[in-house]
Amino acid sequence: MTKLKITNADMIVTMDAGRREIAGATIVIEDGVITSVGTSDQGQACDETIDARGCVVTPGLVNTHHHLFQTLTRAVPAGQDALLFDWLRALYPVWARMQPQDMFVSAQLGLSELALSGCTMSSDHLYIFPNGVRLEDTIEAAQTVGVRFHPTRGAMSVGESDGGLPPDTLVENELDIVEDFIRVVDAHHDASDGAMVRVGLAPCSPFSVSTDLMKDAAALARDKQVMLHTHLAENDEDIAYSLENFGCRPGQYAEDLGWTGEHVWHAHCVKLDETEIDLFARTKTGVAHCPCSNCRLGSGIAPVREMCDAGVPVALGVDGSASNDAGHLLSEARQAMLLQRVKHGANAFAAREALEIATLGGAKVLGRGNELGSIEPGKRADIAIWDVSGLEAAGAWDPVAALLLCGPMNVRDLLVEGRRVVSGGELTGVDVRKIADQAGARVARLMS
Repeated sequence: MTKLKITNADMIVTMDAGRREIAGATIVIEDGVITSVGTSDQGQACDETIDARGCVVTPGLVNTHHHLFQTLTRAVPAGQDALLFDWLRALYPVWARMQPQDMFVSAQLGLSELALSGCTMSSDHLYIFPNGVRLEDTIEAAQTVGVRFHPTRGAMSVGESDGGLPPDTLVENELDIVEDFIRVVDAHHDASDGAMVRVGLAPCSPFSVSTDLMKDAAALARDKQVMLHTHLAENDEDIAYSLENFGCRPGQYAEDLGWTGEHVWHAHCVKLDETEIDLFARTKTGVAHCPCSNCRLGSGIAPVREMCDAGVPVALGVDGSASNDAGHLLSEARQAMLLQRVKHGANAFAAREALEIATLGGAKVLGRGNELGSIEPGKRADIAIWDVSGLEAAGAWDPVAALLLCGPMNVRDLLVEGRRVVSGGELTGVDVRKIADQAGARVARLMS
């Protein structure tokens, strides 16, 4: 049995039921599980002690929507100033050239960036599989970085010739898709407590797969007891496509196909109306809010205040780095807060509420709220330690709000299952210089 102690924290933000914030506190961890949280360390002997003096300690941040393969296609000129559909058309030909090693390096790069921003668990939505690419390429990358991973096996099956958006070269046969759905779940999904890898099913979007595949995925997810994910109601083009092709709004389409419930979460949902918000609240269907990407693509400001007030489970996602173009989860929380204030007023969204949806909110949306997302006995030890003694937070009266309002922007230490993924601001499992060099070489090939 290994025992770890985090001591002398200026403030521990527990996100427990009482949302307690405890000054000068200690956390004791045994074999990856939090056993005690309080102001006394009870003199317990430990294998390792982390001194958190000058630090704020929070639950690890949780990223609920990403396309890690896009990390090698940041700031591509052809898509820099385009709305969603034209942006996709500009990038599809580049992504079609990607190889398995591109996927590995891109995922490793994106997950490293997330870890440094305080993220202990990330989902991923991989929906292109050219040139022998497999979901395993990203799972293996996550294992090198050390974060929890919830990859989803995405898919596109309706190409341009059939009225879809993607080129025919990037779509797959639906029988092959379902077969691989089954394969990756059977091979990699771990339903046990503390699982480092869980797998979901994720047809890309209503405009790139058939109604039959959406129904098949929903039925298979229920049978396998895994989660469902897709894009929904992202912008006005998305709404228009749904009305023209399905005769209803996206929320109704999702409900008709079995795509609502606690095991389902949708990305973006920028254009949900009151009826759809009520539907998601009643069914506890989750939403991955991606504020930076929504801004970058001009999609709009999602009704996050309205969703939270109605009881919709809301979490954060950085989205793909081709539409962000960063993968920094704390920045995403800050942007979420600011956009709701722009829309509703300065008192519309507090810093602590943004921090909550970035931590506990994400854990709940990914079906892990019973074991992750808060710092309390019995929860897994996924913990971020933020040094607030430096220049960024100097002068801050409220060190917790400072994380969203001024900084620091990167963690000092990050623990996943009680193991250090970041120590002293440096990743422990991977060499960031080597990753950057490999990324540069892969990008050069893609550009050529």
